[in-house]
Amino acid sequence: MSKSLYDTLGVSEGANADEIKKAYRRLARKYHPDINKEAEAEEKFKEINAAYEILSDKTKKVQYDQQGDSMFGGQNFHDFANQQGGANLDDILRSMFGGGGGMGGASSGFGGFSSGGFGGNFGVPDLDVNARITIPFNVAVLGGKHSVNYAGESFDVKVPAGIKNGEKLRIRNKGKSYQGERGDMILVVEVSESPEYKREGNDLTKNIDIPLKTALFGGKGKAETLYKEITLKVKAGTKNNQKFRVKEYGVVNRKTGVKGDLYLKANIILPKVDDLDEDLRKLMEEKLPGEDNA
Repeated sequence: MSKSLYDTLGVSEGANADEIKKAYRRLARKYHPDINKEAEAEEKFKEINAAYEILSDKTKKVQYDQQGDSMFGGQNFHDFANQQGGANLDDILRSMFGGGGGMGGASSGFGGFSSGGFGGNFGVPDLDVNARITIPFNVAVLGGKHSVNYAGESFDVKVPAGIKNGEKLRIRNKGKSYQGERGDMILVVEVSESPEYKREGNDLTKNIDIPLKTALFGGKGKAETLYKEITLKVKAGTKNNQKFRVKEYGVVNRKTGVKGDLYLKANIILPKVDDLDEDLRKLMEEKLPGEDNA
């Protein structure tokens, strides 16, 4: 008695449940339409699912073992399935094997992987999607929300403070959908460059303008940081490009929770000579050290 359902899964008629399951898993991966783009893959996939649903159900398997391919008019299962045309193969086999709950309790139509003989969620294709996202420098440092548009859907992504270029964010249930299951979206983060800040590890560097008078004689000045405005104490004799360290005003370390430092790099602003008081200009020209009066 011919029993072609076993041939469909590539197992012997004496195969046990584990052997049948392993064969199904191997073939399901090979012929899933999301993986195999050949024209025949989808039909082959349906046949594999149908064969497994029958052979993994004890009651249906006993019925098939007793009657064999006579249930398909004596032809093998592949030919039987092809002759169904656009008909729902699930409905046809349900009527043949009885029971109103569908094939093995799976969701409607073949390829339903949610329960029954399909072994939980096994067989669901890779529903995750990969994409790239570019976020502003300030959001990468401070954290916050960033809007994403994908497949006509717009939603906000929570960006953790301190994220770096190349890190990934997993957004739950924003991937592809398949028979009630939905994958995740995996975003590779690109951080925009900042016109003000340079980042090295968890430390930040920023240029700050300091008037010549303050640099020469000392004083105080205001400095904007990513967190708040601070008052900076400038010592007399500050040189151009000299750095001021502001502790824990850098980027937070996502593992330790400790912030890096901010380095403010002095950019000494020289006044325009034409804007100086005439007497001061003459005095400076006479008294400032240089080649002429060295």
